[in-house]
Amino acid sequence: MALDSQSAAPGLFVAVDVCYLGSGGARAALAAASDLRFSSVAWAKTAMTATAAEYRPGEFWRRELPPLRAVFHGVAGLALIVIDGYVDLDPGGRPGLGARVHGEFGVPVIGAAKSLFRGAVHAAEVRRGRSARPLYVTAVGISVPDAARMVGQMSGPYRIPDALRLADQLARGVEQTPR
Repeated sequence: MALDSQSAAPGLFVAVDVCYLGSGGARAALAAASDLRFSSVAWAKTAMTATAAEYRPGEFWRRELPPLRAVFHGVAGLALIVIDGYVDLDPGGRPGLGARVHGEFGVPVIGAAKSLFRGAVHAAEVRRGRSARPLYVTAVGISVPDAARMVGQMSGPYRIPDALRLADQLARGVEQTPR
């Protein structure tokens, strides 16, 4: 499925994030919208897992994918997933979290990472709001230039798009009503 900012397939567009809890578990959150700009978050959802895998550099997906499976349980009609992270970790296509999410759920995935992963020289830099610091955008199922344009156009005045910010806050347990 090809997506671009002018013509999008109907369906559900979601932004997701995961937070690791002191108890050893994890909380995943998603913010869902019906448009690519995430101009209005229609609903949000969280899910918990009792355990989380240990962090391994370059294998972040092993830690993130189980809580994401939990939060996506029962969610239908996905058209696009936006993650806080990388789709692929280098120009050779070494799979990151986003590639694993794409493989699991079969829809286009955009990765919007807050920090540069060593070797990810292929990521498009997107500056939003007044921030001098970019987001690093990668994608699968959609071209990186189109994904970068979409991240740049996502709702919100700050560096982090509102939908990703909401998913982050909900994953951390900061209760907030979707706008």
